[in-house]
Amino acid sequence: MLRTGIYLQDRYEILGLIGSGGMSDVYKAKCHKLNRLVAIKVLKKEFSDDPGFVGKFQMEAQAAARLSHPNIVNVYDVVDEGSIHYIVMELIEGITLKSYIAKKGMLEVKEAVGIAIQVAQGIAAAHEQQIIHRDIKPQNMLISKDGKVKVADFGIARAVTTQTMTSEAMGSVHYISPEQARGGYCDERSDIYSLGITIYEMVTGILPFQGDNTLAVALAQLQEPITRPSFYNPEIPVSLEGIILKCTEKKPERRYSRMTDVIGDLRRVLVYPAEDFVQPAPEVDMSAGTVVIKKDELKEIKRSTDIARDHSREREHRRERENPPERDGERDWEWEEEEEWEEDGQRGSRYSGGGGGDTGRRFERLFTALGVLIAIVIMAVLIVVFSRLGGLLKFGSPETSPTSTTIETEAQSSQETVSEMEIPVPDVLELPVDMAEAKLKESTLVMKVSGYEDSDTVDKDCVISQGIPEGTVVQKYSTVTVVVSKGTDLVRLSHLSLDGMTADAAKLLLEQNKLVVKTQPEYNDTVQEGSVIRFEPLEAREGETVTLYVSAGPLSAMKTVPDMRERPEEEGIAALEEAGLNPGEAEEEFSDEIPEGYIISQEIEPGTLLKEGTAVPYTVSKGTEVKEKRFVAAINETYNMGAEIGPGALSSNVTVSIRLKQEVDGALVYRTLTEAVTVPGNMLLPVSFTNIEGAPGVDSGEVEVVDMGTGDVLVSYPIKFIETE
Repeated sequence: MLRTGIYLQDRYEILGLIGSGGMSDVYKAKCHKLNRLVAIKVLKKEFSDDPGFVGKFQMEAQAAARLSHPNIVNVYDVVDEGSIHYIVMELIEGITLKSYIAKKGMLEVKEAVGIAIQVAQGIAAAHEQQIIHRDIKPQNMLISKDGKVKVADFGIARAVTTQTMTSEAMGSVHYISPEQARGGYCDERSDIYSLGITIYEMVTGILPFQGDNTLAVALAQLQEPITRPSFYNPEIPVSLEGIILKCTEKKPERRYSRMTDVIGDLRRVLVYPAEDFVQPAPEVDMSAGTVVIKKDELKEIKRSTDIARDHSREREHRRERENPPERDGERDWEWEEEEEWEEDGQRGSRYSGGGGGDTGRRFERLFTALGVLIAIVIMAVLIVVFSRLGGLLKFGSPETSPTSTTIETEAQSSQETVSEMEIPVPDVLELPVDMAEAKLKESTLVMKVSGYEDSDTVDKDCVISQGIPEGTVVQKYSTVTVVVSKGTDLVRLSHLSLDGMTADAAKLLLEQNKLVVKTQPEYNDTVQEGSVIRFEPLEAREGETVTLYVSAGPLSAMKTVPDMRERPEEEGIAALEEAGLNPGEAEEEFSDEIPEGYIISQEIEPGTLLKEGTAVPYTVSKGTEVKEKRFVAAINETYNMGAEIGPGALSSNVTVSIRLKQEVDGALVYRTLTEAVTVPGNMLLPVSFTNIEGAPGVDSGEVEVVDMGTGDVLVSYPIKFIETE
């Protein structure tokens, strides 16, 4: 760690430590060459001794120094000074985004989007230079006093990934992408994932994945689905939630491909927050089993494709022969070379001429009819083959041969198979999630929770709505989305039987239901004093206030509190007794305005109605406070004990004490300044005190050094006291 006041390169003066991380310390410094304040990040010694790490650190730091953008902390210099390796950077006066989130709890949507856009612009500028940050988190985002957001620590994360990951390095595990967690390839989409987690934290105040240790968090990043941020903050618009969910997809190919696309959608949120314009990547159906194509089936498909291609070519040649191009009024003869694949796999050539004759034309018509018939057979075979490959057809007994099935039978069988693959969607409304999932599974359907909502009518963890209505016919293994109830924090006070309950018992019951309680006394001739008369409102949510109207007894027994203020204490007490009330506890305090013995204030305001005999506390004036004067002195002397003891001082010890002596009202008064202590006989004893407080009104005294063994005063110093307040 660098000391304050030292210079690096005879240029940077260290002014103090700003912060310390797992791999580096950051100092505030002054560049005397350019007369400006800078931040210096110094690599810690345990990393500085590793040549491999230092090399990567230098390479990445130099790459970061190439970046110049308003939303990136500028790197001014990269220096190797002996065993010290450091980066000179722009000094940002402000706080980290992490601290800002902790201070505010969660950010408003517009503020969060504004910060996210600035961060994304900085990251996008780095991506243009093929630099991947790989450690995007609120701790690396600085908010200056003027509100500008800058991204810091470019390059350091890349260097760290080549090292063994320690507990300190795993500090970013809450923000790393799944591919980083598993040690896979990282690209721009990894930074996009981390930005999505950061936006999630800004608008909810919490991180989406938690765990007891870094390994648990990393596994959650890989395996657990992310909870929609609107579950924690219903104020999040659908557009911003869509951006967060797309940024934090587990698979990189389902995220935004470029940071500029994220910026565009974030800007659109500011204009159209309620518009659901974020298009998620299409789902891939992974439910179908793997189908293996047999060799003979593959050969049949290839042969059918070759035959169809040959017929297409033959028809093209026939059209050319029937409508040949003319040149100088005569038909030309020409050779046409074209590639074709014979059954033996060898490439061949053929020619066509402009002549023909009737025999040729009859042959062509016959050949054409034969080709059509073959094409029909081929289509029938293809239907059978592909139906078997897709698992769409169910044949009868094993003895039945597919090749003997007619086209009409195949079509009918295909239709019957489609109907067998369809099923009506059952009703899962108001069912618990596990029961709803089991019911859909029985119908060979898949359930997916699309969100959570508050509900005053549907119990917690039960289905509020289903994406496909009951009775709708769908394909088996289709996905049915459901919305699950988060329950309700609505408390129906009528169910709590508060009427007639004592105020204390009712307050305790309401507070157990997370409600704020306010009591209001009210006179009542029928309800017992201290019991609840009524309450408002009849229903309330957690955190809302409920007012209890508590009986103060019958109005006829109430007495009016008189005004006791600025009256002598005896007169005030008499006024209370005359009103049917009793004097309460009396306190005293100084007052420059109210004379001594007069009442300054009373705890219960005049005119208040109280039950007869109630005590009324009050405060009495002690008059103006007289502040005593203090008398203070100081001394700074040194006593040579060896001069008193003599030649034997070197080998002797003396127990001494230092005291103050004053004459107060004709009597000597002593006060110990230093307790007894044993010192060498040749010691120069310091007699130094900066604030000796003496007796009031006494302006002189003596400081004595006393030999505790004999009681003798070794030396005495006269002092003068100064009067002070």
